[in-house]
Amino acid sequence: MSDAAAVRYQNPGEEKRAVPLDCCGGLNNVDYSKMDLTLIEGLLKLTNFQDSSFCVAVAAIIFNPFFWNVVARWEHRTHSLSRLFGSPHLACYCLGFVIILLNVYRSHSMTVAMKAQSKWEVMDRTDVFYAGVGLMVLGTVLVVSSFLALGFTGTFLGDYFGILMDEKVTGFPFNITGNPMYWGSTANYLGLALIGASPVGLVLTAMVAVVYKVAIRFEGPFTELIYQERSQRRKRE
Repeated sequence: MSDAAAVRYQNPGEEKRAVPLDCCGGLNNVDYSKMDLTLIEGLLKLTNFQDSSFCVAVAAIIFNPFFWNVVARWEHRTHSLSRLFGSPHLACYCLGFVIILLNVYRSHSMTVAMKAQSKWEVMDRTDVFYAGVGLMVLGTVLVVSSFLALGFTGTFLGDYFGILMDEKVTGFPFNITGNPMYWGSTANYLGLALIGASPVGLVLTAMVAVVYKVAIRFEGPFTELIYQERSQRRKRE
């Protein structure tokens, strides 16, 4: 922006005196009517929100984190699964297996929704395709390395079953992002959408990211509380 364009004038009847725009005072100086929303409009036009496969995918995206958070908190409060299976480890393994199946179904339902709806010519390019491949490689690295760092029980809510880790994991990939499993999974879905030039894939990936963000806001503080309770018990012993 030129200096002339970045000023406004006070009191037109007086001698014009340049006053700099308040660039740090918020977005009040932005003219939203001039924003180019062509891509967003094209994305929404190509997405059939009433398609049954889309609705199934959305339901799976929302249900999965809701399910494992509700069940894990119920277990932490009542220890019902541990008593049912006779061991907190066995109960955690069973819940983890169910979560894996739910995530496989979510991925399947998203893939079905992408194939059921049309491609977007804007995305149907070689560079976009390879960007999608790169995102899937990145996402897979984050997911796999996170699993190896945490182990099965650390990945699948073992904390809620009383299976606590000796210390917080701070190495790769947790030195890059605090929730590599979630964001790695999101990167995989985004990569899949780019590879398939799928506008509905972008919409569904955005939903995955939002749902994960909400889940993190619930899971993070609760997990910290579990470890704080252990620290307090150790101090009393």
